[in-house]
Parts: sequence; structure tokens; C-alpha cells
Amino acid sequence: MSSNAREVTKPQPVFKDGEVSVIFVLGGPGAGKGTQCANLVRDYGFVHLSAGDLLRAEQTREGSKYGELIAQHIRDGLIVPQEVTIALLEQSIKENLAKGSKRFLVDGFPRKMDQAITFEEQIAKSSFTLFFECPENVMLERLLERGKSSGRADDNIESIKKRFRVFIETSMPVVDYFQKQDRVVKVACNQPVDEVYAEVQNALKTK
Repeated sequence: MSSNAREVTKPQPVFKDGEVSVIFVLGGPGAGKGTQCANLVRDYGFVHLSAGDLLRAEQTREGSKYGELIAQHIRDGLIVPQEVTIALLEQSIKENLAKGSKRFLVDGFPRKMDQAITFEEQIAKSSFTLFFECPENVMLERLLERGKSSGRADDNIESIKKRFRVFIETSMPVVDYFQKQDRVVKVACNQPVDEVYAEVQNALKTK
């Protein structure tokens, strides 16, 4: 097969370059991603798509073919198969684009290398990744505090430690991969929320 024929058959992403703007938001559990995303939604008109929230909503949706599978993975602190998460993200982006929204914060995704590559090949190329760095002891303290009122099945010390391990083993390679392409902005999160947000705003200006 000639190289031209190969190029013709290469699948194109659902959204062409420039059609939507996607920023990946990564950081360990409890790094404060949700708080900072809420600020960006308020001030810059982003749509906040939390992979975890989409999965939790799908898990309880009546008639969902993925519900039991998602529940099992969340209980075990494991990463849900990428086909499920990517399908839910694509659907949400399409729904919001139809309403006129073009700027998206994709929070807590990609959690693994294959997710990063598949999303960029099939859905859209990301603008950059916002990575919240936070010491493990700070995240643990925050999550245990949140667990008192969140009602989330995974806000307990055993699940939290599992999630930390999974994050280091599977998500850090994603950060390194984008870092090599100069597409990562790192923000230190063990400082006051306002200072973290000021860094985030600077990142948006530079990128």
C-alpha cells in the first residue's frame, strides 16, 4: 500500500482543529481540580466536563448498559474502560457545542496513556494539560475531610490510597508524554486557593 493510500484511510478526529478548545485537567485525587475548574467556568465561560461525574451519572442512569461495569470499577479503585469514558465525553462535547459552547475543561482525564492517544486521534486534539501538583499528605487530608459529607463510596482511606497508587502508575506517564511536547502547565496546589488560581490564569494567557 502506498503512503498516500495509508493517509486517506487514517481516521479523522470528530472535531477538526479549531472547532473546539479542549484543556485536560489532571492532578491526584484531592488536588483541587474541581475548585479551579469552577473558577474558570465562572470567569472564562468554559464548560466543565468531569470524567468522574459523567461516569457516576451514567452508572445511575436507568437502562444504562455500562452502569454495573462502572460501579464495579469505581468500587475497586480501577480505571473504567476507555471506550466508555470517551463515548460519554464525545456525547457531552457534541451536546454543548450544539448550544454554542466551544471551550472545554476535561477534568480527571486522560487517566492512562491509551486514553490520551485515543482521545486525540478520535475526538479532538487538546490545547494543553493543566497539571495540579500536590503532596500526597495534603490530598489525603482533604479527601478524608470531604468524605465526612460527600457520601462518595471512594472517599475512605483504603480507596484513597489505591487511587494515589493508580494515579502515580498510570497518569504520571500521560503528564510526561505531554510535557515532552511542551503541552503541560504545572501548578503547585499546596498554597492558598487564590494563589493557585492566579497561576492558572497566567497559564491561560501564555498558552
